[in-house]
Amino acid sequence: MGQELWQRSASSLAGMIRSGETTSREVVESHLERIEAVNGAINAVVEIRPDDVRKEADAADAKVKAGGPLGPLHGVPFTIKTNIDVEGYPTTEGVVALKDFIAPGDAPTVERMRQAGGVALARTNMPDLGLRINTESSLYGPTHNPWMRGRTAGGSSGGEAAAIASGMSPIGLGNDIGGSLRNPAFACGIASIKPSRGRVPQGNPSAVIDMPINSQIMLTEGVLARHVGDVRIGLEAVMGAHHRDPQSISAPLRGSAAPRRVALVPSPFGGATDPDIAEGVRVAGRALEAAGYEVEELEPPMLFEAYFAWTELMMTSLEMQKAMLFAVMGEGARQFLTLTDAMFPPPTPESLFVMHQSRYAVAKAWREFLSEYPLIVGPTWTQQPFKHGYDIESAESAMNVVELFRFVLPANLLGLPAACVPTGVANGLPTGAQIIGDLFREDLCLDAAEVVEESVGVLTPIDPRG
Repeated sequence: MGQELWQRSASSLAGMIRSGETTSREVVESHLERIEAVNGAINAVVEIRPDDVRKEADAADAKVKAGGPLGPLHGVPFTIKTNIDVEGYPTTEGVVALKDFIAPGDAPTVERMRQAGGVALARTNMPDLGLRINTESSLYGPTHNPWMRGRTAGGSSGGEAAAIASGMSPIGLGNDIGGSLRNPAFACGIASIKPSRGRVPQGNPSAVIDMPINSQIMLTEGVLARHVGDVRIGLEAVMGAHHRDPQSISAPLRGSAAPRRVALVPSPFGGATDPDIAEGVRVAGRALEAAGYEVEELEPPMLFEAYFAWTELMMTSLEMQKAMLFAVMGEGARQFLTLTDAMFPPPTPESLFVMHQSRYAVAKAWREFLSEYPLIVGPTWTQQPFKHGYDIESAESAMNVVELFRFVLPANLLGLPAACVPTGVANGLPTGAQIIGDLFREDLCLDAAEVVEESVGVLTPIDPRG
């Protein structure tokens, strides 16, 4: 028995539409039916306008019939996190205060996906303003992990990952300042890429304030999908300089040859690592070794300094915006920010000076390390996805949550690319590996992720589980 259209990869769907084997309208209808069937169980999709979607699909089909060039994702539906502008739709960022905040135009990544032929399908859930790694929105409610109801789908692009993992979407858009493309990819058993700083443009037309310094340095837009090959196609579609983003650049995706040498980090410094998570990283290491990579277990330098600099840069910016944030956030989001804020001393001019000096020192040390070991392979989270509400249960639980996503932080601090790929299932939940590379070496990260995927297989889509 063949696959249903909603089960297929984005690239497979694009090929079928291009060849006339199916139509964009048929693909869209299949995904609309899938959303109707399973979204009630996980609450990943939060806004959909079927008539608009069908109109876009019909326009895509008309273009196929007319002949001429078609984009790499022509007619393929994609989903979009609710902090990314889609013209005519509210950019709610998961909060009640922004439920009617209508975007005047498309964000650069949405614009680029449409230029590649993609059909905007639906908006996906996120925590309030993206400031929890657990997708519980005060506007939309919680998103459940498709693998286990009641567990987090990660955050802040949790609705996006859960929608893709459950077959409601083949590919989608999110963003990442502290693992927000990687946390949910790990939690839901799919693939993603956090690109290098500047690789993919930002710049919502709806923005009313300039981007704060933590976002200027550490925030990136990116792509999630079930298949690493689709992540690569999505990245190629959205990358490159754009007039809305003064930091964006155009650079080729494929770089020069590099040594196939990997630093494997199953249990990174700074806290405990679940043995099943560490084994998931070793699964990736064995797959890479079998493919001819030289794999050695060792840690990159200055991990504590990297964690601390990310935290100070993040918390300082949030402290400066605290009154504005608290005015629109729901209770759970305020609670998580309050609990984590209390863990660290208030910033001073001296501490900020030291932090930026430290950030530069870490960058120098990592550049040196990556010249010897062009890929660093470790966990995304060091523990399995937690139960909803655990992150705001107490000061201790909040600290445990901060500890478990520590290894995503260096890539944000340093602007490095990092791909995520599943490595199996343990105790009913996915395991995975995060593959970090040097600046603008997404190609190496994705090449290695594809090797792991070929060895392990693709774990999704799945039906939501209780």
